[in-house]
Amino acid sequence: MRKHSVQVGVGAVGATLVLLMAGCSSDGTEAGQDTATPPQESTSQAAEGHDGAHGDTHNDAHNDPPTDPPNDADVAFARDMIPHHEQAIVMSDIILVKQDIDPRVTELANQIKAAQGPEIETMRGWLAQWGAAPAPSGHEGHDMPGDPPMHGSVHEAMGMMTDQQLEALRQAQGADASRQFLTGMIQHHEGAVTMAQSEIDAGQFDPAVALATDIIEAQVREIDTMRQILDSM
Repeated sequence: MRKHSVQVGVGAVGATLVLLMAGCSSDGTEAGQDTATPPQESTSQAAEGHDGAHGDTHNDAHNDPPTDPPNDADVAFARDMIPHHEQAIVMSDIILVKQDIDPRVTELANQIKAAQGPEIETMRGWLAQWGAAPAPSGHEGHDMPGDPPMHGSVHEAMGMMTDQQLEALRQAQGADASRQFLTGMIQHHEGAVTMAQSEIDAGQFDPAVALATDIIEAQVREIDTMRQILDSM
């Protein structure tokens, strides 16, 4: 009886020790985790900081000053320059179908078409965007109510060829056609330079003023080239 009681008591003590050790091990593990794991920034806080940084960049991108709206000078510039460019393309087309034309003249005509075609489309887009009256087609008169008083008749103030001059160019051949083209295009370019300078002086729509500046730079160079060709013929 005594031996049996001792064995039972030893078993009970052993079970108690196992439970105590398990409890200590659990407490130690939890304490170790609490000590080793650093505090983490919450997902919402991180997202807030990330969005805030992008928000500042996005706002900065929209702080650029807006372009001034067009005024009457801008509208008149686009509406007048479109048919002016169109006639330059007509003149170029006339010379390009002829035989025995100075290759320098042919190169210049192609250059004029390549530059002025896209400019026409740009200015048409502006007029549509502004809700302005479309430009007259061909080389019709340009003066319309509300235009600034800086233009006279289209042929006098803008250097454009008359119907009679265009017909003479169509009938001309060879060197005579080259000379007529160069003479007419020099006058035509001089008119464009005057028109573009008026836009620079009075316009306020930045893209139109920039186009006017480009037109002056390009056409002054072409005027010099055409005069050199004429002098050498």
